[in-house]
Amino acid sequence: MLNKTLGDGLALIDWTIILLYALGTIALGYYHSRRQTTLEEYFTGGGRMNPTLVGCSMFATLLSTISYLSVSGEAISKGPAGMANLLSLPLTFLIVAYVFIPVFMRNRVTSAYELLEARLGLRVRMLGAVMFLVLQLISMSMLLYLTAKAMSIILGLDKSSIPWIAFLTGLVAVTYTSLGGLRAVVITDTLQGLLMLGGAWMVVAIVTYRMGGLGWVPTSWQPHWDEQPLFSFDPSVRMSVGGAILYSIVLSVSAFGSNQTMIQRFMATTDVKSARRSLLASQVANVVVVLTLWIAGFALLGFFQEHSHLLPVGIDTDQNGDKVFPYFIAFLLPPGASGLVVVAMFAAGMSSIDSGVNSITAVINKDFLERFGRQPATQYGRTRLAKALALGIGFFVILGSSFLEQVPGNIWAVGEKASLLVTPLFALFVFALFVPFATPVGVIAGALSGITTAATIAFSGPIFGMDATTGSDPVSFIWIAPVALAVNLLVGTLASVALPSSGARK
Repeated sequence: MLNKTLGDGLALIDWTIILLYALGTIALGYYHSRRQTTLEEYFTGGGRMNPTLVGCSMFATLLSTISYLSVSGEAISKGPAGMANLLSLPLTFLIVAYVFIPVFMRNRVTSAYELLEARLGLRVRMLGAVMFLVLQLISMSMLLYLTAKAMSIILGLDKSSIPWIAFLTGLVAVTYTSLGGLRAVVITDTLQGLLMLGGAWMVVAIVTYRMGGLGWVPTSWQPHWDEQPLFSFDPSVRMSVGGAILYSIVLSVSAFGSNQTMIQRFMATTDVKSARRSLLASQVANVVVVLTLWIAGFALLGFFQEHSHLLPVGIDTDQNGDKVFPYFIAFLLPPGASGLVVVAMFAAGMSSIDSGVNSITAVINKDFLERFGRQPATQYGRTRLAKALALGIGFFVILGSSFLEQVPGNIWAVGEKASLLVTPLFALFVFALFVPFATPVGVIAGALSGITTAATIAFSGPIFGMDATTGSDPVSFIWIAPVALAVNLLVGTLASVALPSSGARK
């Protein structure tokens, strides 16, 4: 039974490790808060941060608890086709590094959405800023909820504990973020990335030790794994190798090319070369940590196939792969090791929350308060307001996490559904930066079509009915990004030609 009292899964030393980690991150935030005198320092670290640290922070931001659990869960229950995501990284790097980074670094802005107004007017800037805010608030609430849900399994608690765990996790992240600004976020994100890597390798090492070697390595296709062809045009096929590569390229380029969280990191470096180094560091960290998580998933699958009696009723490798990793952490790791891996999971959640809170604060401050003349007159007053905003945004996310229990799908699929605004937001930048004949009305029409397409695919199951055989959505989540972007760009282009600019941009 997992419905136990607090602490049955973790020993005193584990709780001590968790508490020390939480206090350490808050202390780091307080330390950096004493060095802030301007908004530039608070939001971009003065534009002179170490590119390797910035790159590790970008990766940690993208690898939330959703990813930390979903990769191993995907390996356990669904199969290895998702590993093909890693093959997309070289092309993603080339596109972002040599197409988008030079443009961003020529126009050093606090908010990325300032670039939209310069080309397409205030309406498109406001649309981009609002889309980003909605995207980040939903994504952050979702990942905080999933973090708390995983922690409830580890702690042996029922669902009623999830809001309280979400509150405590969010409280720590919001506290050090609101105090320390981007410098605290980048440094803690880097430490959190190391913890994620160490936690996954610890699981692999302990499984290997307990099995007396590498007997857990899969040597054949498992009977319960999904059909995962090289490529398929059948939209109901959940994952294919080619599909995984395509959606990863589109989603990653879209995120780096439009998301304030990523662009703000580039602005924290000194020049184009440094920004490219930060992106490269992010991609290298991605390969190392994500590949390790896949290996951890395969290790756990092999371990529980040999020791299936150790899994409780309600958790199995065929249907509940997302729950296997947290259960193993809580009940089958030795004291001390459990605490370290739990900290890694908390770190994965907090790394996305802290970055999101900081970037949302920057957008609200720049695109709304400063743009419409609502800022305090002094730098001190502006910095204090920014910190207050960060605190308020964090608590809004904590509250929002309480309403996201009903989204269907395993953690991997849920994470993609929460990202349905990524490509419509990216399309705004494509039109603003690279399409000289784009018009505000055309771009807005394209955005609306892209959002509608993404939402229709993301929730194709509730809209059209779930597949009677597989119980899955009739259109796989891997088509959300590429199809929505294609529709968005096509409609936006045609509308811009059909509805040319009338002159003034508003």
